[in-house]
Amino acid sequence: MQRVCLIDYGAGNLHSAARGIERAAETAIELIVSDDPHTILNADRLVLPGVGAFKSCAEGLRSRPGVEEAINETVIDGGKPFLGICVGMQLLASRGLEHDETKGLNLIPGTVRRFEVQDLRLPHMGWNEVEACLDHDLLPANLDAYFVHSYVVDTDDPGAVIAQANYGERFPAAIAKDNIAGSQFHPEKSGPYGQQLLANFLRWSP
Repeated sequence: MQRVCLIDYGAGNLHSAARGIERAAETAIELIVSDDPHTILNADRLVLPGVGAFKSCAEGLRSRPGVEEAINETVIDGGKPFLGICVGMQLLASRGLEHDETKGLNLIPGTVRRFEVQDLRLPHMGWNEVEACLDHDLLPANLDAYFVHSYVVDTDDPGAVIAQANYGERFPAAIAKDNIAGSQFHPEKSGPYGQQLLANFLRWSP
């Protein structure tokens, strides 16, 4: 039975993400919600949730002793699959520009900046079509997903963008590099599309 660790650093979507992962599992899994570095190191897969501001989420994550180091060891050295959700995806980037400039995890280098849209309300909230940019094992067929965000990820490597959506400008809806991936939308709130993405993640062998 594979162990899936949902990293607990106080993110508001923690429990809904946990329910989404459990619903998506096609075989039995052990889902552990934890901020214990030893638990993170011994997991088979990691999921990083997140809602709210980049700065407060980054500070919350780093307030848990040893968690960032355990993520790096598990994901970079261990090569285990890692999924960031919403602000969890944004934290994969090098830096965020929300409020102050804040250091990210730098797992998929890039910058998180505010939407460059006019005459559209922010946050971008609601359903929007996700369109694949390339064939990737994580992605279901194009379908709508649920978004809540005012900031987007500009990756240094355009090839890391595996899916896009459009809200006044085209923006990355999902990114991936090696064993690391992120979804800007909330898969746990995205109906069949999100459930299939989570199911794909649980059997992903990058």
